Amino acid sequence: MEEPLVPLVPMSHTAHIRSHRKPRRSASKMAMRAGVAGGILGSVAVAGASASANAAEPVTQTIELPTLTADVASQVAQSADAMQQTAANYELQAERDAATAKAAKQAAADLKEAKAEAKKKAEAERRAAAERATRSAERTTLTSTSTSTSVSAPASGSVATVLAFLKAQVGDAYVLGATGPNAWDCSSLVQAAFKQVGVDLPRVSQDQSMQGTEVSLSNVQVGDILYWGSKGSAYHVGVYIGGGQYLDAANPSKGVVIQDLSGYPASGAVRVL
Repeated sequence: MEEPLVPLVPMSHTAHIRSHRKPRRSASKMAMRAGVAGGILGSVAVAGASASANAAEPVTQTIELPTLTADVASQVAQSADAMQQTAANYELQAERDAATAKAAKQAAADLKEAKAEAKKKAEAERRAAAERATRSAERTTLTSTSTSTSVSAPASGSVATVLAFLKAQVGDAYVLGATGPNAWDCSSLVQAAFKQVGVDLPRVSQDQSMQGTEVSLSNVQVGDILYWGSKGSAYHVGVYIGGGQYLDAANPSKGVVIQDLSGYPASGAVRVL
């Protein structure tokens, strides 16, 4: 017996696979979501309208600064004045310091220049004195060899030696207490001159005025010792070189010089040669 035919129904090739479609949402969930979305859109619309309104009318904000009181303004002004005065004082002090330094520098330069000038002047005076002494010595030599009866020529070679030594010292300095060879006082020069011929004289003028033989000034001869002051207490001595002149260590300003006896007359004279 033939088996009945069963009709075949064509099936989709994915019929055996479970549906990939998402399950349908319930009506309540869809309604809720629609409400939320509506609310959000409503809020956005309101915010947009508000922003549009605000953009149409620009907002101006005024910030008020604190107002300075009169006291604060006065203090600020006083502080500024004080700072300005301080700056001016500093500037003035700096100018004074600079002026003082400049004056000190100039004074030092002036002092140095003055010393140099004084040294040059002293040297010039010394040379001039030496030249005058040389001329005076030459005049004395001429006078000594003349026929004048008022001048006595050296009596011996000893006197000539004394005079030669004395004239060689003309131009030397006068220094109280000095004994040569380039500086003398009055009595040390006389002592050294007579020592050249073996005559030992005391060191000081008071004692030298007591040596040898007393002679009157009218009879004085070349080589005699002249003294000023009283005999035994003389304060100055020199040696007569003829022609009314004498040679001595005069003083710090003159040094060893030849001078005219008429300008400074002696008190007395002694002869030791």
